[in-house]
Amino acid sequence: MCIGAAVRELYGVGRIVGLDVGERRVGVAISDASGILARPVTVLTVHALDQRAVPIVADALAQLPDLDEPIAAIVVGLPRHLDGTPNAMTERVRLFAAALGRIMDRPVHLQDERLTSREAESLLALREKDWRARKKRLDAAAAAIILQDYLDSAAASTGSGDVLPEPEF
Repeated sequence: MCIGAAVRELYGVGRIVGLDVGERRVGVAISDASGILARPVTVLTVHALDQRAVPIVADALAQLPDLDEPIAAIVVGLPRHLDGTPNAMTERVRLFAAALGRIMDRPVHLQDERLTSREAESLLALREKDWRARKKRLDAAAAAIILQDYLDSAAASTGSGDVLPEPEF
């Protein structure tokens, strides 16, 4: 049994995929086996955000390299206006997420994605000065931020991020 599988069996976690879904591109990120850290993986090209995009993304997720265990869940960034109200993409992304969950037979969680692309752009600008190179990696970086936000909120809600008090002897 590999380390990742042992951690998943012991703690009940697995790899979680994060997606930043757009009209033409889908950024992909993945968690570590323990479900604590997210990292960008790739950017998929789709011709439109419609039913044809779902099998393209599902096939790509099924072929992700270096996975020593299956995907446990999928987190999809849910676009909204800054005030939290739905925008033109909100319902389309909801439909995409539901269809992807059915095809992949995995739970899909929606995560607020407000300002994640801007945050990703700022982080990439620190390392990469060429805007063309940044643009190629932007959606995957945004997916990693979406996924990390989800992982952090899940850890906070389960208390797994809490510090234990010192034992009394």
